[in-house]
Amino acid sequence: MTTPTGLPDALQRLRDAVAAAPLGLATAGRDAAARTARAVVDQIDDYLLPRVRDLDAPLLTVVGGSTGAGKSTLVNSVLGARVTTPGVLRPTTRSPVLVCAAADVAWFSGTRVLPGLARTTGGGDTLSGITLVPTDALQPGLALVDAPDVDSVVEANRALAGQLLGAADLWIFVTTAARYADAVPWDLLRTAQDRGTALAVVLDRVPPEAVGEVAEDLAAMLRRAGLGAARLFVVEERPLVDGFLPAEQVAPLRNWLQALAADQEQRAAVVRQTLAGALESLGGRVDLVAAGVEEQAVAAEALRAAADAAYAGARAAVDEGVGNGSLLRGEVLARWQEFVGTGEWMRSLQGQVGRWRDRVTAAFRGRPDPAADLQGALESGVEQLLRAEADRAAEHTVVAWRSLPGGIAVIGGRETELDGASPDFGRKAADEVRDWQGFVLELVRAEGAGKRSQARLLSWGVNGVGATLMIAVFASTAGLSGAEVAIAGGTTAVGQRLLEAVFGDNAVRELATRARADLDARADRLLRGEQARFTELLADVAPPPDATAELRGALAGLATARGARA
Repeated sequence: MTTPTGLPDALQRLRDAVAAAPLGLATAGRDAAARTARAVVDQIDDYLLPRVRDLDAPLLTVVGGSTGAGKSTLVNSVLGARVTTPGVLRPTTRSPVLVCAAADVAWFSGTRVLPGLARTTGGGDTLSGITLVPTDALQPGLALVDAPDVDSVVEANRALAGQLLGAADLWIFVTTAARYADAVPWDLLRTAQDRGTALAVVLDRVPPEAVGEVAEDLAAMLRRAGLGAARLFVVEERPLVDGFLPAEQVAPLRNWLQALAADQEQRAAVVRQTLAGALESLGGRVDLVAAGVEEQAVAAEALRAAADAAYAGARAAVDEGVGNGSLLRGEVLARWQEFVGTGEWMRSLQGQVGRWRDRVTAAFRGRPDPAADLQGALESGVEQLLRAEADRAAEHTVVAWRSLPGGIAVIGGRETELDGASPDFGRKAADEVRDWQGFVLELVRAEGAGKRSQARLLSWGVNGVGATLMIAVFASTAGLSGAEVAIAGGTTAVGQRLLEAVFGDNAVRELATRARADLDARADRLLRGEQARFTELLADVAPPPDATAELRGALAGLATARGARA
C-alpha cells in the first residue's frame, strides 16, 4: 500500500489543533471534551500517524479485556511459548508486553508505534513503558500486545489499556462466560464500533455444557450492537496443561492469526478497515471537542459580560454622584462656605461681583489657605465615591461569577481578595484626584493668561478660582434636599457668577466641560484597572476567538486530504 499524499500533514495539523484546544473553564462539558481530546491526540500519535506513514508495517493486534479474563494465558497458549506472565494478584500492575517475530523487532523498537512509551526488553512492574519480546513462535507481519485490564481498579491501568486499544489495527477482546455482559467491556466494544476498528472476541472459560447457549447469547448481543461482523472464538473451561490452555481450545484463534500473518492481502484489508474507521471517527470526536470549546467561549463571554455590567454600573454611579450635587454636602459645603465668607453671601446674593471678590480676598488674608481646605474636602469626597463604587462593582462581579458556569474555579478561592477594591486602590484614587485638581488649576492658568482675565485672576488667586471651578463641576442640587438645596443652590450661584466675572459665560462652560471630562476619564481608568483583575483571570482560561475555527479548519483539511487520496 502507498501512503496517501498530504494525509500525514493534515493529521499533524489536526492533532496539534486538538492538543491545543482551550478547555480551561470548568464548564459542564469540559471533562468529556478533554477526555475526547486526549483520546484523539493519543490515537493520532500512537496509531494514525505511524500507520499512514508506513502502511506496510506489521499488523498490531492488541489483546485486551476484563480483569481475570485470562489474556496472558491465552497469548502464551496461542503462541505455545511463555512470552508474557499471567497476573496472580489483582489488580495486576505491570508493563504491557508486545510480542513480535524477531525479524519485526526493528518496527517496534523505535518510536514509530506508541511513541510515548519507552521500550524495555525484560520484565518489570512499571507502567512507564512497554516490554518488547521477540519470539520465533510468531510469524513476521503480525504483533501481539498483552494489555492491562480495561476495568482495572487502578486508573493508570485503565488509561493505558485504552491507549493501547486506540493504537491497534485489530482488537482481540477477551471476556468470560461469567462477565461478558458487564458494562465496561461493552463500553469499549461500542468504542470499537464507533471507530470502525477490526474486532475479534474471545469468550473464555465457558463451561462445556453451556457453550452453545452462552455463545449464542453473546453473538446475539454483538449483532444488536452492530458488531455482528466480529469474529467470535469460544474457549471452554478446561484444566491447563503445563500452564497452557489445551491446544484444541485455542486452535481456531491460532489458525486465524497465522493465516493473517501469512497473507499480506488479509493484513492489508484489516489495516484498511481500521484506518478508514479511525479517520472517519475523527469528525464526530473533534466536533465534540469543538462543542466543548464553544461552550467555553459562551461561558467566558457570560463571565466577561457580568464583570462589564458590574463596572459599567460603577462608572454610571460615579457619573451620577459627580453630577447630582451630592458631593456638595457635608465637609465640602462647609469648606466652601468658609471659602466665600460664612453665610453673609446669602444676604448679599444680589450684590456686585466686586464684593464677592473682596470676600474671597479677605478669606485668603484671614486664614492660611481656604482654597486648599476646600480642595482637600473635594479630594476626600471624590475618593470616597470612587472607593465605594469600586468595592460595590468587585462584590457584584464575585457574586455573579459564583453563579455562572466556570466562575467559581476562575475565582479559585480568592473571594476575599477580589470582593472589594484592590489594596492600593485608595492610593491610586488619591493620586488621580490630586492630578485632576492640578489639571483644573492649569486650565485656570491657561485661560487666565489673556490680558482681560489676568488682572482678576491675579486678584482672586489661581487656587481660589480653581477651587471655584471644581465646585462648578459638581454644581447640581439633584442629589440634595431641604435646606441643602437652598445652601448648595446659592453656593453654586456664587461660584458661577464669580467665574463668569473672570472668564466670561462661554469660557466658564467650556472650562467646566473640560474639567468634568478629565475627571470622568480618570474615574474610568481607575475602574477599568480594577476590572482588569477579573479580565486577566479570565484571559488565562478563556478560548481565543479563533479556537473553534482552527479545529474545524483542521478537520476540513483532513477531509480534503482524504478526498485527494481517494
